[in-house]
Amino acid sequence: MNFPGKTWFLSAALVSVLAGFSGCKSTKTVSVPLPEPPAARPPRVLVFAKTAGFYHQSIPAGMAAIQLLGRENGFVVDTTRDARYFVQDSLQNYSAVVFLSTTMNVLNGEQQVAFERYIQAGGGFAGVHAAADTEYDWPWYNRLVGAYFLSHPKQQTASIDVKDKSHKSTAHLPDRWTRWDEWYNYKNIYPGIKVLATLDETTYEGGANGDNHPIAWYHDYDGGRAFYTGLGHTDEAYKETNFLKHLLGGIQYAIGENRGLDFSKAYAVRTPEDNRFTKTVLTNDLNEPMELTVAPDGRVFFTERGGKFYAYEPTTRSTKLVRDFPVKAVEKYLNGLIGVTLDPKFTENNWIYFFYSSNRGEEYMQKISRFKISKDNVLDEASEQVLIEVPIDLEVSAHTGGSLAWDAQGNLYIGTGDNTVPFESHGYAPMDERDGRKVYDAQRSAGNTNDLRGKILRIHPEADGSYTIPEGNLFAKGTAGTRPEIYVMGCRNPYRIAVDQKTGILYWGEIGPDAGTDSNHGPRGYDEFNQAKKAGNYGWPFFVGNSVAYHDSDFATKAIGPLFDKNGPTNNSPNNTGLKTLPPTNAAMIYYPYNASEEFPLLGQGGRCAMGGPIYRYDPNGTNPNRLPAYYDGAMFIYDWMRNWVMAVRFDENNNYKRMEPFMPTNGDFRRPVDLEISPDGVLYMLEYGSVYGIDNEDARLVRIDFNGGNRAPIAKVAVSDTVGAAPLTVSLNRRAAKDFDEEDQVSYQWVVEGKTIPADKPDFRYTFNNKGEYLAILQARDAAGATSADTVKVKVGNAMPVVKLNTTDNKTFFFNKTTGLNYSVDVTDKEDQAIDKKKVKVALTYIPKVATTQNLVGHQEISESYNLGKTLMQASDCKACHQINAKSVGPAFLQVAQKYQGDATAISKLANKVITGGGGVWGEHAMNAHPQLSREDATEIVKYVLSLANQPQDASLPAQGSLALQEHAGNVETGRYILTASYTDKGGDAQPLTGKTILVLRPSKLQAEDADAVGRAQKQGRNVMMGGNGSWILFRNIDLQDVTGFTYRYGTTVSGGTIEVHTDSARGALISSQAMEVTGDRKFAEVTAPATATTGTHNLYFVFTKNDTPNNRLAVVDYIRVEGGREVQPAPTKKAPAKTVVEAKTAAVKTTAEKPAAPTQAVTKTSINGGALIAKSDCKACHAPKAKMVGPSYHDIARKYTKTTANVNKLAAKVISGGAGNWGQIPMTPHPQLSKQEAGAIVEHILSMK
Repeated sequence: MNFPGKTWFLSAALVSVLAGFSGCKSTKTVSVPLPEPPAARPPRVLVFAKTAGFYHQSIPAGMAAIQLLGRENGFVVDTTRDARYFVQDSLQNYSAVVFLSTTMNVLNGEQQVAFERYIQAGGGFAGVHAAADTEYDWPWYNRLVGAYFLSHPKQQTASIDVKDKSHKSTAHLPDRWTRWDEWYNYKNIYPGIKVLATLDETTYEGGANGDNHPIAWYHDYDGGRAFYTGLGHTDEAYKETNFLKHLLGGIQYAIGENRGLDFSKAYAVRTPEDNRFTKTVLTNDLNEPMELTVAPDGRVFFTERGGKFYAYEPTTRSTKLVRDFPVKAVEKYLNGLIGVTLDPKFTENNWIYFFYSSNRGEEYMQKISRFKISKDNVLDEASEQVLIEVPIDLEVSAHTGGSLAWDAQGNLYIGTGDNTVPFESHGYAPMDERDGRKVYDAQRSAGNTNDLRGKILRIHPEADGSYTIPEGNLFAKGTAGTRPEIYVMGCRNPYRIAVDQKTGILYWGEIGPDAGTDSNHGPRGYDEFNQAKKAGNYGWPFFVGNSVAYHDSDFATKAIGPLFDKNGPTNNSPNNTGLKTLPPTNAAMIYYPYNASEEFPLLGQGGRCAMGGPIYRYDPNGTNPNRLPAYYDGAMFIYDWMRNWVMAVRFDENNNYKRMEPFMPTNGDFRRPVDLEISPDGVLYMLEYGSVYGIDNEDARLVRIDFNGGNRAPIAKVAVSDTVGAAPLTVSLNRRAAKDFDEEDQVSYQWVVEGKTIPADKPDFRYTFNNKGEYLAILQARDAAGATSADTVKVKVGNAMPVVKLNTTDNKTFFFNKTTGLNYSVDVTDKEDQAIDKKKVKVALTYIPKVATTQNLVGHQEISESYNLGKTLMQASDCKACHQINAKSVGPAFLQVAQKYQGDATAISKLANKVITGGGGVWGEHAMNAHPQLSREDATEIVKYVLSLANQPQDASLPAQGSLALQEHAGNVETGRYILTASYTDKGGDAQPLTGKTILVLRPSKLQAEDADAVGRAQKQGRNVMMGGNGSWILFRNIDLQDVTGFTYRYGTTVSGGTIEVHTDSARGALISSQAMEVTGDRKFAEVTAPATATTGTHNLYFVFTKNDTPNNRLAVVDYIRVEGGREVQPAPTKKAPAKTVVEAKTAAVKTTAEKPAAPTQAVTKTSINGGALIAKSDCKACHAPKAKMVGPSYHDIARKYTKTTANVNKLAAKVISGGAGNWGQIPMTPHPQLSKQEAGAIVEHILSMK
């Protein structure tokens, strides 16, 4: 046959695959006739099935099935496993490309670019099953396929909910589709996908995506079409009618209208791989860093909001505090030392410019000043020239602006915020015109042509310290009711601005309002990235986003007025001192809400904080090898402080927005970027604010991002079995994870152990350390160019790991409906410790009401942090940007929230709604971000986790032997887990102490039939199991039968005479229970309980359905089996727990039989504990100093206020432990429940002794 194409690869392999599905062996280039016009030829589809990881045995069946679909439905199918077909001359002949269970990295860089260009030209893509387990280092592909594979449980039956039946791949399917497959969990789910079907995780075991678990989807992407289905793991799938129609519809969608491809629309060039960029931390542990600027000589200057101005010196790699500015830096208003920039002629005049809130003078002002700075980084304070001052209402809001930028003509741009309280308007436009409420009215500032706030100003600094007005500003000089400095008006908080030095176009990021939904007042909130090709009005507070208008609402009468007119809005506020009729408004270039944006889905969802970054212009004559590559020429780097991403924005020939792409998405590890700057020699610098808002973060830092366009060093990576143990110790090491990103490189490896160098020709390596001590095992890697790397593991010989064993005479699998008793004891053996002190054995019981996954963790040594569903959801959200567990940030500590609402029966519902809708509250002036992307169920689980933190006891251990009353599951007997943990830290002997640990996990005794480990002659159907004929069975493995008294079945049957038998360890094993089944009627269920013979030990349980005489098909439908029994005890009295700082989950009430009775509660008395030493080791110094007031009062102030009496010592010691607000200011004291009363008393006595 002849294949259409100009000069494309046609190998014997392609033909052989078509004939017999064999692999590719050769690649010869041939010339073939030009393709027929698209309308005259049938669609052609390429099925690509290369695997670099797991190989799915169903691939040949899938290829054959797609070929048959093609023959029956009018399209031609070619199949290959050879990635060399991914060149334009080949791909241009296909209407769609199918990735059939491809795995890992299957295309090189050039092939990736060719495929991107194919999609951009209008091509189609269909991904099947493991197509999501492919190309993890290629972000474009992540967005094309829609998600990456995360994990999968065992193959089993599950139910699919079909959400969209308007698509040709799902139109034929039932609303509820139940089938057998391998069910993928997904990560990095692209918000732009349109979900066709979701998995119901309650119908199978091992789901990890929650209520919204997509399994099939489609979307238009980057000029083409993409479809994905997670189905298709098994051979049988490709014989299943419903699945084949589903796959056919997806391929037909990918084919589209078969109009042919237009490669004039393709723009992709080879993207620099993320691993070519490296971040180097230049200095860290900063305190609210703000803005940076880079000098031509390489010095980096940057500011902290509190007033500190630093210089980083690259020659010495050191950071110097140049000056501590006297600024107004009240935390909740976010004024201070904000902006910094260098004069365009800095090398000649040494001028450096600052934007700061001075704490001097009668009026509050934002000052834009310049100073002289020397080459050795000395600031001449006497040289200050104040260019312009912006009057503000200081104690109002955090909308400061503060960014400074230059154009090529030497004009200085200054961003200013609207200086308006946003909280009373509930996330909509603040336009409160009532008397005494002017600070709640942004019409007085951003919407005022005669006010410098809420603007971007443009001035030209002169040599004498004055400034002139450039031509082209928004209002001509002398225009009544206006300020000539205004270039852009209608800004809310233009926090970072930039000017393209080539085009002179101004760009900025606009931090928008907080409303999560549209309302009668106007639209939901949007953050924006804006572009001003000329002076203009950008709408705030009358418009937001794509010039969406607010209503002219009356805050006094609550009346909703008309929408503002974007062609010339009218500002009738009594607080307006400028023009009434304003210039027409301009729409934002890019805008996005809390939810995923339909227009810009790449931006994700959640909290938002838009920052406008620099525009890069590549210098081909540049000499710095680490400068950004030519690929980014003309790109603008935008970033979001909340979402921790950086994007490169591209423009067309008219400088209009064209597209964007992530920058360093796989290895950026951005920690809330707050400023980006490109140095004169083309290197990217970044200030990272740090993980949590409003505090001194250790990960707040100045970093440099270097590009490596040449040879990359190989990456040595060691994996090791054991790193501790008694002598002699044999360890197994391997280098299987080592790699070289330059795939063509020849890499040699060697081990260095105890001074010996051993070639690492094979991946695995075993070595015996005979003597006690600490050793390093080093893997060294070297490529042909001489680039090297090393990875090291430390091996500690001389101390064996303690062996900890949990014993119980009670059931080790289940907790039961009633209050269940659990007697336990802990045994510890240790090679080095001759005697085990049972007081050093740590025992804890934790109850988790709802788990994040349904995996059975019995026997595991570690419990994943993701086991608590609410905690998992919280950690995946933006909550931690504003909240910490036990410390106040911009929002209250989670512990404070838990304590405030303790005992409030309405708290869960009320707070879940607040999480979704956002808004102001009782914790201060900062409003909570809305989270409309969260479901009600997920928000509820987050709130439950937070509120559980108040119920935790002190970190005291349970005794090594005791009796527990398991009662926290009352009212929730189906989803929780009890986790009993025991650990022991040995003495170490001649080596470092080691901790051994073991756990016991108890699950509910109700077993859903569909969760069975296996079935025989039966079929899982959604939430039930359909039993077959005589001898069909359901298997649950590893069930402890201690204290089991019987089994309750919920079943339905229309067959009389059947019996349910329970056998141990095989379907014909020992019979321990038998129950006759009564007819329930069609589609009706009954519940019946059968007694069980007392049995001990752990067994596999076979529930066998028998009936010897006919009819005996379809004996029953089984819903669940509940194991009855357990040792019932009386509930233990519950106590309100004291305050606690770090909490993991809700702990069960406990009755203990201790070896020694607990000491009675005592008042704090004089103690020999050294209070001064405790202060030195504690976190007290973070908030207090001996003589100076910090966040909290000085120790001397406390000593002057309180005399050292027993009553005062006891009172203050209690405060140290419990924390909370006092009479020293608005910031509450952090609780310290880890301290004993005696220790807290010693601290207080030490402080009150100070003079």
